[in-house]
Amino acid sequence: MGVKAMLPSYELGFYALVVTCAVLYSGSGIFEASRDSMNRKAFRDGIKPGWHYFGRKMDVADFEWVMWFTSFRNIIIFALSGHVLFGKICSMTVPQHRAVMYMIYGALAVLGSMGLVYLMIILSHCLLLYSVALAKQKWLCYVAGLCCLASFKVEPFGSWQSGFVTGAFDLQDVLFYGGCTFTIMRCMSFALESSEREEGIYSIFDLLKYNFYLPFFFFGPVMTFDQFHAQVSTRELRRKDDEMKSIRVNALLHVGAIVAVDIFFHFFYILTLPSDLKFVNRLSDWSLAGLAYSNLVYDWVKAAVMFGVINTIARLDHLEPPQPPKCITMLYIFAETHFDRGINDWLCKYVYDHIGENHDNILKELVASTATFAITTLWLGPCQVVYIWSLVNCFGLNFELWVQKFFQLGPFAKLEAKLSGAMSRRIRAAFGAVNFWAIVLYNILALNSLEFALLVTKRLLVIG
Repeated sequence: MGVKAMLPSYELGFYALVVTCAVLYSGSGIFEASRDSMNRKAFRDGIKPGWHYFGRKMDVADFEWVMWFTSFRNIIIFALSGHVLFGKICSMTVPQHRAVMYMIYGALAVLGSMGLVYLMIILSHCLLLYSVALAKQKWLCYVAGLCCLASFKVEPFGSWQSGFVTGAFDLQDVLFYGGCTFTIMRCMSFALESSEREEGIYSIFDLLKYNFYLPFFFFGPVMTFDQFHAQVSTRELRRKDDEMKSIRVNALLHVGAIVAVDIFFHFFYILTLPSDLKFVNRLSDWSLAGLAYSNLVYDWVKAAVMFGVINTIARLDHLEPPQPPKCITMLYIFAETHFDRGINDWLCKYVYDHIGENHDNILKELVASTATFAITTLWLGPCQVVYIWSLVNCFGLNFELWVQKFFQLGPFAKLEAKLSGAMSRRIRAAFGAVNFWAIVLYNILALNSLEFALLVTKRLLVIG
C-alpha cells in the first residue's frame, strides 16, 4: 500500500531541494580539497595535465576510462563503426544471414586485436561447453561452466592461459579477461537453454553466432541466449515509430556524458583523493560523505555510458539489449542494486530466481542469495575485498526480507493499514534512507580500498 502511494508534488520538490543543497555543499568541500591538492606529490600518478584551456590538471586514476576514451578511442570507434556499416549492408541485402555476418566480422576483429592463440583459447572453451550441453544435464552445465570461469579467475590457471597470448599493449589484460569471462557466461547460457529444449539442442554454429557478436564480446552486456537467438533470427526487420530518433538522442546523450565526465575530472579529483587516507581523514564529514557518494555515482555513469554506447549499436542491429543500470540516487533496496543488468538478468534467471522461486521463503532466499553472490565472487575474481563485498551485500539482501517478514506480522500490518498511503510511504522512506547509506558503504568496497570504506563508515557512525 505505502510503496505505491504518491506524495504531494510540493513535498517531493522540497526533498529534491534538500538533496541538491546537500550535494552542492559537500561538492564545494571536494572542490576545495581538489584545488589544494593539485600539486601534491602523493597524487602525481593520478593527476596529470588535462585540457590546456582549463588551466587545471585532470584526474586520470581510472585506467579503464582513460584507455577507452583516449588511448584506444580511435581503434574502438573504427571497429564498432565497421560493425555498424557491415551490419547495415547485411541487413539490407541478406537479412536472413545477418547473424552469420556478425559472427564472421566479430571473429575477424578478435583475431586482429588479440591474435590467433587467443581466438583458439576462446574456441576451445566454446567447444568444451558445447560438448557438455550435449548431455542435456543442467547440473553438469553449471559445474563445467563454473570450472571454466574459475580457470580464468583463479591462479595459476589464469596466468597460464594468458601466457599463451604473445605481444603486449596497455589494454591487453582487460580485453583478455573481459572476452574470456563473458564468453564463459554466454556459453553457460547456451548450455542451460539447450538442456531445457525439448527437441535436441542448438547447433555449435548457433553458439558461435551468439558468442562472436562483437559489440557484446569484450565488454558485455550479457544477453541470454534465448533472447539473442530469437531476436537475431527475425527476418522481418521493422523499427518502431520514432525508434531511430530515440537512438540518435541516446547517442548524443552518451557523447555529452563522456565530455561532461572529462570536464568534471578537471575540478573534482574524486578517484585520486581516496588513495591518501591521511589527506582524506582531514576532510569534513560532509565532504567525506560526498566523496563516497560521488564515487558510486561515477561508477554508475561509467557503466551507463559504456553499456549505453554498446546498446545503441545493438539497437541499430534490431536487438533489444538489457536496460542500462539504475542510478544509485534512485536506489534504496538491495534487491535493485546492480550496475550491470546483463549479469543481473543472467544471475536472476539461472540462479537467484531458479533457487529462490517467489522469494517468500526465508531459507530458500538465503540459499539463493548465497549461491548468487558465490558465483558473483568468482566472476569478479576472488580476493579479500570481493569476499567482504559479497558477504555484506548478501546480508543486506537477506536482512531486507527478514525485516519485511517481521513487519508483515499481524500487529504491524494492522497498524500500517490504519495509516494513509502517504504516511506509510514516509515511514518506509525513513528506513530506506538507512538502507541507502548501507548500499553506498557496502559498494565503495568494490571501488576503493577497504581502509577508505572503513574510514567512511567510522565517520558516518560518529555522526549518527
